[in-house]
Amino acid sequence: MATCYRHPNRETNVSCSNCGRPICPDCMTSTPVGMRCPECAGQRTRVRTPAGTGRRSNAPATYALIAICVAAYLAEMFAGGSSSLDGGGKLIREGGLFAGGVADGEPYRIVTSAFLHAGLLHLGLNMFALYILGVLLEPAIGTARFIGIYAASVLAGSFGALILDPNQLTVGASGGIFGLMAAAFLIARHRGLDQLASQIGFFVVLNLVFTFSISNISIGGHIGGLIGGGLAALLVNTLERRRVANAAVIEGVGLLALCAVAVVGALISADSNTPSFS
Repeated sequence: MATCYRHPNRETNVSCSNCGRPICPDCMTSTPVGMRCPECAGQRTRVRTPAGTGRRSNAPATYALIAICVAAYLAEMFAGGSSSLDGGGKLIREGGLFAGGVADGEPYRIVTSAFLHAGLLHLGLNMFALYILGVLLEPAIGTARFIGIYAASVLAGSFGALILDPNQLTVGASGGIFGLMAAAFLIARHRGLDQLASQIGFFVVLNLVFTFSISNISIGGHIGGLIGGGLAALLVNTLERRRVANAAVIEGVGLLALCAVAVVGALISADSNTPSFS
């Protein structure tokens, strides 16, 4: 007997009427054309949603994050100075990530740096990637999970940047985006979406090549974000695969713990990489 593609420990003789994947009772959605899996049922719902209230409403956190980053970039422009790292724009200096600033009583840089960008091209590329990954991942896992994974990715990215490039001023959403790439890949594989996982995997490899071949890119930020998002996705996959009581609570605590570890690690790294003149 086949097993559910989302819950491998559950046997079932029912398949999705659209894609043919085996589904257990918890994953079945009754439709006029038979039982469908969550993904196919979600696609059907989006098609029938009136114009203007479809896909966008399924990814509110994605659009909110993009809006915040765009607003922050506009604030950079109005605050004066250049938005580039070399130009030393006011908000870049005050919110960008570097060990000395964090160790000097400004831990908020661990977060604020992820919403600032060094130029319009930097912003545009990151927001395009965030949009593509967000509208793919957020509707599939839910907004709360998406926010948790993104937060863990951003904080882990800052941790990584402070380990490998502690004295380099760093800004950008790339750590969070790399984490979303890792999460999308692992969750797609877990749910049996092998073709999608292969496409995302190629995208990950391509971006890693760019990371190591182009100068002025935060290798630590990208790798840290990738690891943070991957660990968060493994937690989500593990609890989804096992029927655990209070799974949502455990998942929330686990994601918060990942975030806390990343923050503590970033603070320790910043302190240890800042010269002491006492």
